[in-house]
Amino acid sequence: MNEIESFKKERKERIENHATNASLQSVSQGFLEETIKSQYSYNFSWMGIPIIQYPQDIVAMQEIIWDIKPDLIIEIGIAHGGSIIFYASLLELIGGDGKVLGIDIDIREHNRKKIENHRMFDRIEMILGSSDAEEVVQKAYDLAKDKKRVMVILDSNHTHEHVLKELELYSPLVTKDSYLVVFDTIIEDLPENSFTDRPWGKGNNPKTAVWEFLKTNDRFEIDQNIQDKLLITVAPDGYLKCIKKV
Repeated sequence: MNEIESFKKERKERIENHATNASLQSVSQGFLEETIKSQYSYNFSWMGIPIIQYPQDIVAMQEIIWDIKPDLIIEIGIAHGGSIIFYASLLELIGGDGKVLGIDIDIREHNRKKIENHRMFDRIEMILGSSDAEEVVQKAYDLAKDKKRVMVILDSNHTHEHVLKELELYSPLVTKDSYLVVFDTIIEDLPENSFTDRPWGKGNNPKTAVWEFLKTNDRFEIDQNIQDKLLITVAPDGYLKCIKKV
């Protein structure tokens, strides 16, 4: 076994051990609970634009995108725009004609201007509208038509009903061996009343939607390896790998 293969083997064993390491799991959960309360994810930016994500998840997305090399990345939920800038910058490094489609029901004017004036904007398209509106869904399908590798990311309204509907509407676009990533599944694992000012919470969130979705959809499976590797992620059970064609 050469040095590279030996390194990969050791890494695989380390990651597998994370899943059964109760001390690590406890520390990770404690870190998440405290940092979510302190709005830790709001502290970072990508190429000058705020990116409301944990650094660990940013690295995981980089690994996935570099490996898949998607022709199209669809992200539902734009916020400040840091994520779509991040995905566009990776596609720029990869080369080719890869595009990012951002969908949001509320694209604030100051955020739109920053995104449109960014050097990565040539690879970005945005749609203003609800992700479950027929005309919005149709535009996404039109853009995905004939694309060989499509990836979808859900990060908007976090209620069970809304996320489940997005899963049903957009999962057919994800191509085999690509990913459907559902953020903020961590809500289910947080203490009761962690989100008193939001319509979601324990029992009503993206993770419960993922579990419901997987009961009847065999095209996807949870990539346990990713969350075991990260330890700290807001998307436990949310990294869904597509294992079958439509």
